[in-house]
Amino acid sequence: MDVMVSVKDGELWAHDSGDPGGAGGRAGEDPPLILLHPGVADSRVWDGILPRLTERHRVIHYDTRGYGRSPAPTAPFSLVEDLIAVLDHFGVARAVLVGSSMGGATAIGLALRDPARVASLALLVPGVTGADELTSPEFMAEVGRLAEAGDIDGIVALMRRTAGAAGTGDDQEVEAFLRAVIPAWFANVPHHVPDPPDYDRLGELDVPCVLAVGERDRPDVIRVNEAMARRIPGCRLVRLAHSDHFPTVREPDAVVDVILDAYAEAR
Repeated sequence: MDVMVSVKDGELWAHDSGDPGGAGGRAGEDPPLILLHPGVADSRVWDGILPRLTERHRVIHYDTRGYGRSPAPTAPFSLVEDLIAVLDHFGVARAVLVGSSMGGATAIGLALRDPARVASLALLVPGVTGADELTSPEFMAEVGRLAEAGDIDGIVALMRRTAGAAGTGDDQEVEAFLRAVIPAWFANVPHHVPDPPDYDRLGELDVPCVLAVGERDRPDVIRVNEAMARRIPGCRLVRLAHSDHFPTVREPDAVVDVILDAYAEAR
């Protein structure tokens, strides 16, 4: 079921698969999976693995503001507050959060802010607020230079060399994801209110966690992901040998295993 979810000063496109087994995420029921997409793609990044998840669990996924089928923001917004609004809309008291990159940072933010709503975490090449070393100054300077010049082709080429380093040939799927989301990067900057820094609070997390690092991702992302796994109590680190920042494209079967393992560990 596709719906538009009301959030503060805006709305989000979301999809609820419905529950194959009668559970729904309310108190006393099995929690649904909530899929949180990365900044390098909209929620269609999950399409290739959705059938294997929905056959077992209720799955909810959505586009963050400005991405995919969600309107661009017109007022200040918080990614964590938007996630809470989505959970409230669907009557979900408790969920297994699956966060990729930007979505990983959002998942961690909710787990620290309201741990009772998080049954477990599956983090795929995750970001985290407060980790300055997550992006090198040189990389950010190059992105800024290309953005100032309006060089979309240059931004796509840079991201393919770095975030998409595992690709070969024309890598049409990853290029399409990138071209679709670059407008959101520009539209969201004036309105996105960063959530509080969480990197130094990872030791406070008290939920089961599986974290997957892409061995062909950017070196700074790999280093931070490994450090995150060390800081999160009881976190299990999974290494995806053939993945960059697009693990659902590079190793979909392994990603499904990570998600289902995290679900099996849910409290």
